[in-house]
Parts: sequence; C-alpha cells; structure tokens
Amino acid sequence: MNCCLAVYRHAHLALEGTPWHNDEAFVGVNIGTDVSDMPNPTQVVALLKAQQIRHVRLFDADQAMLLALANTGICVIVSVPNDQLLGIGQSNATAANWVSRNILPHVPATNITAIAIGSEVLTTLPNAAPVLVSAMKFIHSALVAANLDTKIKVSTPHSSFIILDSFPPSQAFFNRSLDPVIVPLLKFLQDTGSYLMLNVYPYYDFMKSNGVIPLDYALFRPLPPNKEAVDSNTLLHYTNVFDAVVDAAYFAMSYLNFTNISILVTESGWPSKGDSSEPDASLDNANSYNSNLIRHVLNNTGTPKHPGIAVSTFIYELYNEDLRPGSVSEKNWGLFYSSGVPVYTMHLTGSGTVLANDTTNQTYCVAKENADKEMVQAALDWACGPGKVDCTPLLQENPCYEPNTVIAHASYAFDAYYHKMGMADGTCNFNGVAKITTSDPSYGSCKYPGSGRRNGTFTNSSSLAPSSGSTASGCHPQYSHGVPTFLSSLIVGLTLWTAASL
Repeated sequence: MNCCLAVYRHAHLALEGTPWHNDEAFVGVNIGTDVSDMPNPTQVVALLKAQQIRHVRLFDADQAMLLALANTGICVIVSVPNDQLLGIGQSNATAANWVSRNILPHVPATNITAIAIGSEVLTTLPNAAPVLVSAMKFIHSALVAANLDTKIKVSTPHSSFIILDSFPPSQAFFNRSLDPVIVPLLKFLQDTGSYLMLNVYPYYDFMKSNGVIPLDYALFRPLPPNKEAVDSNTLLHYTNVFDAVVDAAYFAMSYLNFTNISILVTESGWPSKGDSSEPDASLDNANSYNSNLIRHVLNNTGTPKHPGIAVSTFIYELYNEDLRPGSVSEKNWGLFYSSGVPVYTMHLTGSGTVLANDTTNQTYCVAKENADKEMVQAALDWACGPGKVDCTPLLQENPCYEPNTVIAHASYAFDAYYHKMGMADGTCNFNGVAKITTSDPSYGSCKYPGSGRRNGTFTNSSSLAPSSGSTASGCHPQYSHGVPTFLSSLIVGLTLWTAASL
C-alpha cells in the first residue's frame, strides 16, 4: 500500500512478492455517517488529528470529507457504494466518469491510497457478484489512464464468512460456489499488486460458536499454553481468533494457488453495548478487544503462518452510529460519540502515538457482576470498616446510593480502596470478587475516586484488603442490599480444540 509513513515499525519479513514488502503496520478507522448529529467534515478531521489517526476508510467518496482531508497527509480509502456497483460494473465509461468526478479533483492534495469497490458484495449483494471483478477492472483502467494506478490500489472488502471450515486454518477454503468470482478476483489482485480486503469480526465468531470459543481467546487476552488452539496439520499455535481468521484466508488463497497476496483487514472491532441477548457487548470487552488489537497490529506480531508480516487493520468504527438499523449492538461499535467524547478511554501503553486518548495508569477497581453476592457484601463491609474507605456517598440521599445494589455499592468502595492504596498490586482482589477495568465507572453525579472527581475524602490507612487467604469481617447494615438478578458472564467449559470451525 502506498501510504504515508507514520510512527509504526517495519515488518522485517514479507511474503515473497508481496506488494507490502517495505510497508509498515498501521491501525486506521472506518468513518460511518449513520449519525443523527454527524459532525461536519472539519470537526471529523480535527478529531482525527487530535487522536493522531493517520489512516481512514470512507464508505463513499464524499466530496466535503475529501476536501477536509486535503493537505493533512492522512491516508484515505474511498469506496464505491454498493448501490453504484451495478452501473460501474457494466460500463467502462461509467467507471471512468466515477474516477473523474470523485478521485481526480482531489489528488494529490488528498492522499487517496485505495478504492474499495462495494462492501461484502459476495455475501450481501449476490446479484452484483457477476459484475464485481468487471467493476474493479474498469476503475483500475481509469486509474491507469490518469497515471494513478501505482499510487491508488483497487480491491473489495469481503466478509470472513466467505471462508468455510476456518478451523484449523490450514483446512480453510473459500465457498466453492464463489469460485467463478473469487479466482478472477484474486488474479486481478495479484496482477495489480493489490491486497485482499477482509472484514474480521471475532465478536461474531464468538457469538456463533455456542460457547466453544472462549471469550479470552476472542479478546486477545493471554491464554495458558494448554488453552491455545493448535492446528494439527501445521502444529501452529493460535492465541486469538483474529490471527486464526487471517491465516484461514491465507490458506484459502493458497488452496487456489495464490500465495503472494497480502491481507488488509478493512473492518474489525467490538460493540460496547448490547441488549440482554448480547451480554458480552460491553464497554470493558470493547476496550479490551480494541486496545489489544492495536497493540497486536503495531507490534508487527503477524500471524502464526506469516510471523512478522504486517496485518494492518481498520477499526470499526470512529463514531457510534445511532441511526443504524438493527440491534442495540449495531449502533455501538464506535470509539467516540458524535460529540468527540470517547465512548471509553483505551489503555494503549506501548502503542506508539496513534489514538492519543491513552489511559496509562487510569484504571479502576470494580466488583465482578457474576461474583457471589454474599462474598461481595462481606468485602464491601470490610472496605467500609477495617479498610477505612469513606463510604458516605453510598448512604441514602447521597450521590452514589442509586442503584441500591450490592454490586454498585461494592464497586464504589473497591475503587476507593484501590486508589487509596495507590493502585498497588493485590489491592483490587477482595477474595476474588473484584476486577480491574480501564472504563471509568462513574455515572451521573456519582464520581468514582479513580476518576479524580471524588465525592468524599480518604483516610490514610495501612489496612490491607482481604485477599484469597483472609476473612472479611465487620457489619455495616447501612450498605447492605437485597441480592438482585444479574446477567451472568458467559462461562465456557469446552476448549477450542474441539471446534469444527470458527
């Protein structure tokens, strides 16, 4: 990809013949516009600059947005929307006119690096599949005529679900019914030095696995060696779903004898909110996934099949899109609200300078929602007693009384103790009913101590919070509650190795 050079390290190894031999790993963002109070293009670009985001993907070729991106150096992928695909795929002249109207007026001031022809056409718009490759060729011919083909690549984003039997990755293959399109499409990518655009969503793989895929495996969280997935054919170890899906695509291409086409992940992310049927669409999980994804990409870890090879990725997406149809989760994939306020503040230590809302040291201690409520109550009693935490904000009429649940009250008390103790190791345990999070749990007028906007004062104390080997004592009935019903976290008992597919 002929992109601007940024702050990322080189991938020192490369696929033989790969068009990205000298390119650096990067993380970009998708910019969707199904937002009721969508910021104007100048505001969008201001946010991109403030967050040091150097790569964006647009779902169209909006003229105002392309003008606002001019002279910023930001690398831009523009798109031919699906509703324009049929016309372009059936007429070379229509394609040339599209390039003349949407590309030529903006280069070189706007750093357009690629054109995405449609989005997930093979799975969402099958009637357009027969003209997809023609559309790509016609757009490329127009770029050749304008002497822009070496700067601007042409490809099309695919859903990862065009890949069948994706675990183990070495046995993966493309849906054979798509061969009449896939084979000439891959040949086009190979001949033009372009790359396979792939949308990779471990969230959906996790949701569809019926408990076979562990949540930690989907979120890039560390796994013990005996929990790693092993491809029995290659003996490659997989520690996360993302790598397994990317390698499945590599193996599927090699099955068709294409071994020198790089992969660009055009969409990946995790929703921060869902309804009762999607309990794992949460702020903490979205934070974990995207923070870990960014570190994984920028460390040039590559994949087990191609270690050290950059798998540059665009996060889906910049803003929450409240106008998107469908479930609650569909509207909550954004890193930011339309106001520019982060939906959650990512923990990005060691990620370089991309996404400046780095929350190094901004951590909080909260109660685990699926913890035993009696143990949580005992830990709450200890924190407000021997732990010498100021729990007055939890009393009736005070800002943190509502919601009047043991989990909510304990979370406030745990966080108060954790920060009173300087966030020292072991001070967010409470007999295993507490966890550390990077999402500020403050709400309304209830400001948690870790947010720096305290409701009360701390008392200096050397008391240690109860650990797994100690007993909590003390009774403070003013902080007691009836035990509410909570959605339990997904508990996975099966290992991934029994999975037939991702």
